[in-house]
This record gives sequence, C-alpha cells and structure tokens, in this order.
Amino acid sequence: MIKDYKNQKWVIESKSSLLDIKLKDVWAYRDLLFLLVNRDFISFYKQTVLGPMWFFIQPLLTTIIFTVIFGKIAKISTDGLPAPLFYMAGITAWNYFSDCLLKTSTVFRDNAGLFGKVYFPRLIMPLSIVISNLVRFGVQMLLFIITISIYTIIETDFSFTWAIFLFPYIVILMAALGLGSGMIISAMTTKYRDLAFLVSFGVQLLMYATPVIFPLSETIAKYPEYSWIIELNPMSAMIESFRYGFLGSGSFSWLSLLYSSVVTFIILIFGIVIFNKVEKDFVDTI
Repeated sequence: MIKDYKNQKWVIESKSSLLDIKLKDVWAYRDLLFLLVNRDFISFYKQTVLGPMWFFIQPLLTTIIFTVIFGKIAKISTDGLPAPLFYMAGITAWNYFSDCLLKTSTVFRDNAGLFGKVYFPRLIMPLSIVISNLVRFGVQMLLFIITISIYTIIETDFSFTWAIFLFPYIVILMAALGLGSGMIISAMTTKYRDLAFLVSFGVQLLMYATPVIFPLSETIAKYPEYSWIIELNPMSAMIESFRYGFLGSGSFSWLSLLYSSVVTFIILIFGIVIFNKVEKDFVDTI
C-alpha cells in the first residue's frame, strides 16, 4: 500500500520492489517515529530507581571490571594508553553497535501485535531502535569525554588526531551495521525461533573477536596467523578508528575502513531486502 501524496489518496498495489523502502511513507510517519523513540526510552527505565543513570553506570562498571581483569591481572597491552580510557573507548563504541543489533533482531517478535493491527512503514520500528540507542550512546560519549578531560588534567600523554572528524561517519557505519544485521536476524527468527537464543550469546563472543579489550596492533604482532580473523570483522576498523581519533592510538587504515564500509553497505542492503520480503506475511508465521 502506498500513498499518492499529490492527490491525497491511498493506492493499493499487489506487489512492490524488495528495495522499495518507502522513504516517503517513513517521512510522512515521522511523528510516529519520534513517539516510538520516546516510548523505548521511557519504558526501558520506567519503575527503576536510578533511571537514566544506568546510562553511566553500565559502561563505568564494565570499564572498572575490564581494567582489573584484563589490565591488572591478565596484563593485556593497552597500546600505551591508560587502561580506563582504552577500555571505555572500546566499550562505548561496541555498546552502541550491539544494542542496535540485539534490539533490532527481535523487532518482529516484540511488535507482532502492533504490526497485525494497523498499517505504517515497518522500517520505522527498527529505525526507532537505532535512534533511541543513539540517545544512550550520546550520554555514554559524554562520560567518555569527561574521562578524557580528567586524564588531560593529570597530563597523560595522548591527544586527539585528525581522525576525530570521521566520528559522525563511524557512528553511521555502526548504526547501519547493527540495523542491517538485526533486520536479517529478525527476519530469520520468524521461522527459526531457536536463533533468538543464540543471538545474545553470539554477540558476546563476537566482542572477543573485536579489538575492544586488546589493541589490533598486538594481535598482528604476536599472533599474525590469527589476526586475519579480527581484521575480517567490520567492527574492528570502526573501533580502531574511533580510538585513534579520540586518543591518538590505534591501527588506523583507510583500506580497513573502506572494507568495513563496503561490508556494512552490503549487509544493510541485504537486510532491507529480506526485511521487506518477510514483513509482507510474517504475521501468518510468527
């Protein structure tokens, strides 16, 4: 179903292209998009004592645990950076990607009742998840900047680099990768319910194949035979570029970033295609 905006009529069509993401419909329903973002934000922290403070608590506690276990006990290299800064950079970037992926991966199952009752562009639902997670990411970035400021005061040897200007692009890449991957998984879970139980576990394992708790340079130097596995992960270049931009340390490479961009684009397009295909009749199977 599409809307004839010129004549203000609804036109019913039997078929539509798999790549037709109905951007005009999405724009027409932008108020619904903002309502869903507000709903996600309020419902997630409703009836919690600390509320939005959890935005700060979760990355802060994770950083402390990583610093103690991987920095002090395991003594894993942090590329010459203070351990809290190194881990917080990786955690902040990784959290945004993983949240987008995990929440988008259950969008059909979680909203089956709503999808079956009223028409609206289905793409609005995963988009609302990406945008609401962006609010959380912004708050965690504030914590990261505050931590950087504290270490700057005590004159730690690190500095911003020109790559910091790539920050908006890296955020878009992380959002697109999480969105595309999540839509693929969500479409598959309409028929294969067991996949939903593997997603969260798989994302946790994937983090250890991403330079969140270790620098990519150390992997390349010490374990060259396994480093290709890390480099094939599109999130690796994003996190390394993020860390390089804000802290001046990391294995930045234009080729790696280009590779991540191409893989992300392919996954996003494939995610849109399979999402559009499944959303037409998923209510009958979920």
